[in-house]
Amino acid sequence: MGSPFKAYDIRGKLGEQLNEEVAYKIGSVFAIFLKPQTIVVGGDIRETSEDLKLNLARGLVDQGVNVIDLGMTGTEEVYFATKFLEVDGGVEVTASHNPIDYNGMKLVREESRPISADTGLKDIERMVYSDNEIIPIEAKGNIIKKSVLNEFVTHLLTYIDVSNIKPLKLVVNSGNGAAGHVIDAIEAVFEDKNIPVTFIKVNHEPDGKFPNGIPNPILPENRAATSEAVLKNNADMGIAWDGDFDRCFLFDEKGQFIEGYYIVGLLAEVFLQKQPGAKVVHDPRLTWNTIDIVKSNGGIPILSKCGHAFIKEIMREEDAVYGGEMSAHHYFRDFAYCDSGMIPWLLVSELLSVKNQKLSEMVQDRIEKFPSSGEINRRLDDPNIAINLLLEKYQQDAIVTDKLDGISMEFDSWRFNLRKSNTEPVVRLNVESRGDKELMESKTQEILDLLES
Repeated sequence: MGSPFKAYDIRGKLGEQLNEEVAYKIGSVFAIFLKPQTIVVGGDIRETSEDLKLNLARGLVDQGVNVIDLGMTGTEEVYFATKFLEVDGGVEVTASHNPIDYNGMKLVREESRPISADTGLKDIERMVYSDNEIIPIEAKGNIIKKSVLNEFVTHLLTYIDVSNIKPLKLVVNSGNGAAGHVIDAIEAVFEDKNIPVTFIKVNHEPDGKFPNGIPNPILPENRAATSEAVLKNNADMGIAWDGDFDRCFLFDEKGQFIEGYYIVGLLAEVFLQKQPGAKVVHDPRLTWNTIDIVKSNGGIPILSKCGHAFIKEIMREEDAVYGGEMSAHHYFRDFAYCDSGMIPWLLVSELLSVKNQKLSEMVQDRIEKFPSSGEINRRLDDPNIAINLLLEKYQQDAIVTDKLDGISMEFDSWRFNLRKSNTEPVVRLNVESRGDKELMESKTQEILDLLES
């Protein structure tokens, strides 16, 4: 069945790749690998997360590590707690948006630095599957339960000036995932401070059976509930999250889904208006809008490979204030350079209030200036053949060819990026143009025809 260890995290089929015994071994090996004193652990709402988390914790404790169990959390609550509590690392048990018969883990070390294939995950994998027996030590650690929810919410609200917030109606769709309890806690603070925000809650209760489907709003078929609720309630914005809420997806007041690409530009502008000259990290899939906004606001755009481990590393190196991926991952320097699905919607809510504009109006001119295809996935037997085919066809006319992550090729008035997925046998295509939607659409079709031939 193969290993559940991936490029950035652990994700596998329950029973076959991931079970209580494997979780125990991962905990034991993580302790041996990191030699920590204290680790925080949390788990999402999947029905197997609690058992996997407890077995992971048992493995840590048997190697002398103290464990702080945060209870039911989203991934970013583990990121926050790791830094806030100044412990040696953290583990979130989650499979995010994977099918219901999957689960997984995301691992970080001190300061919430990611542990990926390049920074230790491969070593942990090797030790988990080696024949060497893992023997519990005599001086065991202990487990305590602790909530940092109030401190987490207090931190989230430092990104905005709540006195700026004008009356807003927000549709919030947790997808029966882990986001609901944080929204409830923010709502309580808003009520206490008389902040005029009304939350319209959709699929709000956590439910590991996912009665309304796996929460993954990047898929068009998963957007209707949020969109319809925005229209029905005449809301100012819709917000939907994936299962562990480290990604958030925004809908304008017309119920239209806004591509993550344009939100990156919006948030870059927010930070640069507060900190002129700051650096903003972005991925190579779609770039022209972000670069244009960053430069015109006096900032410095910095390109990174896709993937949270790469973006976080470059943000640390460059001391970048913000990093954004079109896949709806948004990273913040003051959040231990980690991704958060809560900070973006708070910032956009403040922006709606301060600019006194509708969300559709804020992004409309950017969408017209740099129309894009959105990410299109194609399952191929050999992605490398596809990449070489496009290189052959377009290289002669390209002004810029870049191979940082797949291939990016730029021409006078359009560009594209084609890259292999890190997690499945597909290629991912993104195309954009300078103000010419028809050109963007025809070039997208031209490339898809080539890939399918």
